[in-house]
Amino acid sequence: MILQDKKAVIFGVANDRSIAYGISESFKKHGAKLAFSYMGDAIKKRVEPISEKLGGDFIFPCDVTSDEQIAESAKFVKEQWGTIDVLVHSVAFATKEDLQGRYVDTSRDGFLTAMNVSAYSLVALCKAYEGILNPGGSVICLTYYGSQKVVPNYNVMGVAKAALESSVRYLASDFGQKQVRVNAISAGPIKTLSASGISDFRDILNHIETHAPLRRNVTTTEVGNTATFLASDLSSAVTGEIVYVDCGFQSVAF
Repeated sequence: MILQDKKAVIFGVANDRSIAYGISESFKKHGAKLAFSYMGDAIKKRVEPISEKLGGDFIFPCDVTSDEQIAESAKFVKEQWGTIDVLVHSVAFATKEDLQGRYVDTSRDGFLTAMNVSAYSLVALCKAYEGILNPGGSVICLTYYGSQKVVPNYNVMGVAKAALESSVRYLASDFGQKQVRVNAISAGPIKTLSASGISDFRDILNHIETHAPLRRNVTTTEVGNTATFLASDLSSAVTGEIVYVDCGFQSVAF
């Protein structure tokens, strides 16, 4: 098993249909030890049974908009495990009104919220966990093609994901000397809880099925398998990359 005894901290599991769940499931299959974050009691009730099902070692609270809570989470993880090998960031948020209509109508508060939760949180987590990431470790985050091209109604989230992707490259440079790799997976659209907030999301799914080279949409399992590769020693020379897992859609011009 290519992740045997590697310790992975997962931020962003919402339910068993989320991309973070697919990643966690693949990690477990390949031998990793898992720990999960949650924000608030409502999410805790969802994460607890997921952790039990996947054999997670522990769960812990963390609001990624709070530097204090992020620092506390890193301290707690260090107490439990000492060090970690993998950090997964699968966190994003924008208000529903900012995921419809015109991008130019994005509010200032909406813009700052999307940037804070979806992009800066990766930087904050990397800073807090840097000291306990083992050499050879891997940081993985999730992005989407709307960072590169205009996708109807993706709006401010596309701008936040563009910032996230740029952060991946700068973080890869920062962490390279200690042999920690930082990469992003650009997953094709998947019907998750977060995606439900995007207006006309079904139209996007249908468009992929019609135009992607593989003529279908990607699954959380397929994204999870790619994350397993990036978390493993098989990708030891891969860093600062945006890896597309979207059935080839990014390669077509229509």
